[in-house]
Amino acid sequence: MAQLRGVILDVDGTLVDSNDAHAAAWVQALQEYGYSVPYEKVRQLIGMGGDNLLPAAAGLDKEQEPGKSIARRWSDLFQNDYLPHLRAFPKVRELLQRMTDSGLKLVAASSSKLDHVQALLKLAGAQDLVTGYTSSDDAENSKPDPDIVASALRKLGFTPDEVLMLGDSPYDVQAAGKIGVNVVAVRCGGFSDEDLRGALAIYDSPADLLLHYDESPFATSRRWRGVDEALATPDQAEGERDPGDKNTLNIGRTPGKAEGTRDAVEESLRRQEGQ
Repeated sequence: MAQLRGVILDVDGTLVDSNDAHAAAWVQALQEYGYSVPYEKVRQLIGMGGDNLLPAAAGLDKEQEPGKSIARRWSDLFQNDYLPHLRAFPKVRELLQRMTDSGLKLVAASSSKLDHVQALLKLAGAQDLVTGYTSSDDAENSKPDPDIVASALRKLGFTPDEVLMLGDSPYDVQAAGKIGVNVVAVRCGGFSDEDLRGALAIYDSPADLLLHYDESPFATSRRWRGVDEALATPDQAEGERDPGDKNTLNIGRTPGKAEGTRDAVEESLRRQEGQ
């Protein structure tokens, strides 16, 4: 089993409560150029960059007009009208400090523009804890394409099985999965457990992950010891099966503390054993 050495951090919706603001800025920018797109539709696309969001939301190309102007307007709205009012989720810095204290190297990977990423990391108090960051400016395609996560992996200098990603959206899970990186997800970005299916484990928030850090995938230098241990009874592995879903685990004594799918655990083990 590979030793865990690094963490790729999503920013929006994971470290900072900014997903609603991104959606509102996109809806406003689209509206100003004559495109009426429901907020709920755009909200479900947050986590993508504009290159993927605009085609999905309105059938527009970010590299052609009016897509280029709409993307610029979104950036200005977010930067000037929304970002000054945003807040980091509670205990973000403490969580990242816990990771670095255990020897993990951190790199941020976001579909946002570079100036947004820098401002959000400052807001989270994380600038001195991450060794680098990647943004939509560093990649041809944003999430759910793997380019941004792959760039972050190169900055870390580790192999995929030596790294975990912390994210909040299905696009994090999809992008990381395409290059063999497992994801630990948080619900605070507004996505459901079904949306996050494929994540190795799911927590409510950074504060929840910090509270249960010692039982989390980040706490051990080895990945899961095996499917049997991960799926063990409460007496065997301090976990119990969620009666509502045979493929969902409640790992730990508190129901709902951390959830991961059996398929994700099995796939993780297969990849590691094949290397």
